[in-house]
Amino acid sequence: MTGTDIVVPAEWAPQKAIWTAWPWDANEWNGDLDAPRRDVAALVRALAATNTVRVLVNGPEAEATARAAIGDAAELVPAKYGDIWLRDTGPIFARTGAGTIALRFDVNGWGGKHDLADDATVGDRIAELTGTDIRRFDFVLEGGAVEHDGEGTVLATRQTLLNPNRNGWTEEAAEAALNRAFGAKKVIWVDEGLLGDHTDGHIDNIARFVGPGRVACQAPADTTDPNAAILDAIADGLARQTDAAGRRLDVIRIPGPGRVTDTAGEVLPASHMNFIIANEVVVVPVYGTATEAAALDALRAVFPDRTVHGVRSSGLLGSGGAGGGSFHCITQQEPL
Repeated sequence: MTGTDIVVPAEWAPQKAIWTAWPWDANEWNGDLDAPRRDVAALVRALAATNTVRVLVNGPEAEATARAAIGDAAELVPAKYGDIWLRDTGPIFARTGAGTIALRFDVNGWGGKHDLADDATVGDRIAELTGTDIRRFDFVLEGGAVEHDGEGTVLATRQTLLNPNRNGWTEEAAEAALNRAFGAKKVIWVDEGLLGDHTDGHIDNIARFVGPGRVACQAPADTTDPNAAILDAIADGLARQTDAAGRRLDVIRIPGPGRVTDTAGEVLPASHMNFIIANEVVVVPVYGTATEAAALDALRAVFPDRTVHGVRSSGLLGSGGAGGGSFHCITQQEPL
C-alpha cells in the first residue's frame, strides 16, 4: 500500500491554527517551570497577532498560570498530555482527496528515554478537538524526525529513523514506510544531528525546507563550535541532492549559535533551525550568542514576505535530562 492519496502541506502554506502546550510537570523541568513557561508565553505573543494559537493546559494550576501569562492571546484547551513536545506526540495533519486527516503513529518516548503517561493519546485528543479523522500507522515516528516540502520530498536523519530503539528499519524499509504514511516520493537522508540531542538527531533541529527546492541549515559559529564537522557534512551532503521534482537543492547556510552549555558544562543542542514558519511570521529560537543578529538577518533574507522574530528559548533548551528542544518541537500546525 502506498500513500499516493496523502499530501503533507509545506509549513509555509496557510494555517488554520498552531497548537502548543503549557509546561505543567515540574519533574520534567528540574523543578523549574518558570523558565520554560516564559519561553512558551513569549512564543505565543510572537505568533498571536497573525495566527490562531491553541494552548493545551493539563490541570487547574496549568490553566491558571497560562491564563495569567498569556491572557487572551491564545485559546486555552484543557487536555491530558505528558510533556509539551507536540511536534512529536501530536498528529501530523495531511490532505487527501476526501479532506484533511490526522496521521497518527506509535509513541515510545524517543526510543524509551522519556515514556510519559498521556503522550501516546494527546495526538488523538487534538484530532478529536479539530474534528479530523485519524489514519493510523503501526510504527514509531515523531513529527520532528521528518521534514516536508509539500511536494513529496522528505528530509530525515539515519540516526533517528534507522535507530534500533525505534523500528529497527533498514533504509529501504524506512523509505517504504514514509511513502505509505506521507506519499513520500523521495527521501533525502542526512547522517546525524546535533551533539546532546535527546531525540537522536531530529531533522527539524538541523535542516529545514524554506521553499520549493530550498533548504536552510547551519554554519559553524566559530572554531570552537562543537558541531562544526557535523554542520559542514550536512550542508555538503544536501548540496549534492535533488528533490522529488528533480531540482538541485539550493542550500542556504545560517550562522549557528555555536557552543551552548548547561551549568555542568554539557553541550546542549541549541539551534536556530528549530524555528516555526507561521502565517506572516517566522519565530526563531535565540540564546544570547554572538551570532544571533547575523542568524536573524540571514533568515530575514530567506523569508522576505514574513516578519522574523528572534525569541529567547534558553528555558526550553533546559539542562541535563530536562528540555532539549525549542519552538518547532513544541508546536504543530493545522493547515487551512
